[in-house]
Amino acid sequence: MPRLKPILIFLLQSVVVGLAAAFVVVLIRPQLLPVMNEGNDLASRQPSSYADAVDIAAPSVANIYTRRIETGGNGFEPAGRFRVNASIGSAVVIDPEGYLVTNFHVVSQANEIRIQLGDGRFATPELIGVDAESDLALLKVNMGTLPAIPLGRSDQLRVGDVVLAIGNPYGLSNTVTQGIVSATVRGLDLLTFENFIQTDAAINEGNSGGALINTSGQLVGINTAVLAQDASTEGIGFAIPIDLVRGVVEEIKQHGRVIRGYVGFIPEELSRVESVALGIDTDIGILLTGIVGGSPAEQSGLQAGDIILSINDEPIRSRHQALLIVARLNPEDQVLIEGLRGNQRFRVTLTATERPP
Repeated sequence: MPRLKPILIFLLQSVVVGLAAAFVVVLIRPQLLPVMNEGNDLASRQPSSYADAVDIAAPSVANIYTRRIETGGNGFEPAGRFRVNASIGSAVVIDPEGYLVTNFHVVSQANEIRIQLGDGRFATPELIGVDAESDLALLKVNMGTLPAIPLGRSDQLRVGDVVLAIGNPYGLSNTVTQGIVSATVRGLDLLTFENFIQTDAAINEGNSGGALINTSGQLVGINTAVLAQDASTEGIGFAIPIDLVRGVVEEIKQHGRVIRGYVGFIPEELSRVESVALGIDTDIGILLTGIVGGSPAEQSGLQAGDIILSINDEPIRSRHQALLIVARLNPEDQVLIEGLRGNQRFRVTLTATERPP
């Protein structure tokens, strides 16, 4: 026991000296203390700047300048007179070979289209094809290899994710605004095929056709629309998701147009009251308000008033979902539809055709 006493005294002195040294170091350099709570740890992981994302994406965003010749005779100008209407928009380089995507409404009925690339060069693009039903257009310029924006995945976006909008609002090129994803899969009844990303990143005139990117600099949407603005409306903008853009662009590249499936029914939303009265899940089902004569739907025996519950075993929750499912079909694809007529459930199989212009 007497031999252990000097050892214990030595260990105790070492501990005291170590604690004293640590106290002095922390007093001088408090930033060396580890973060002790989850909230502070989360805050420490948030980027202080999105400059890297902008550096990746901004060189791929171009400005669009269009001119349209409008004739008179509209009550404000004499018949036979005309005027030139100039407008602005944005586009995004999605392929290093010179392909750019923009909104259909940006270039619709334009007599002249000019593009200014991110490096300042101007070009007159070729209009490869358009798809009015999704408000997209594909352009091409022959200016060598261009900086193509990396493509992300819009199906992985979550409400609350940070996004940045890059475009040419009011002619202010490469303007960047920041916000969050406010909603996904938003339908506005503006287009036949829509699946909008809603964001509070500022989108103004001239942003149409520009890029909505994530914090990694990847393209997740094409900025398209804002809610009609008045004194009480602010920060509600919409973008076409990149997953939809990909399919449209590939179709235009291959065929010069978008080939979609078609069955010929006219769907509308089913109200909660109607769902309860029919005894079905209030989140499932759409109502057919019409059937196009001579269409696959008519030939299969579908009728106005039928309730569609599923298409190819996928439960149907909205008219937009039903239209998108049918649009993704190829002509000659077999389609299984389950529904409700009166109190009787039914199943029909039909063959899709190509959607007419």
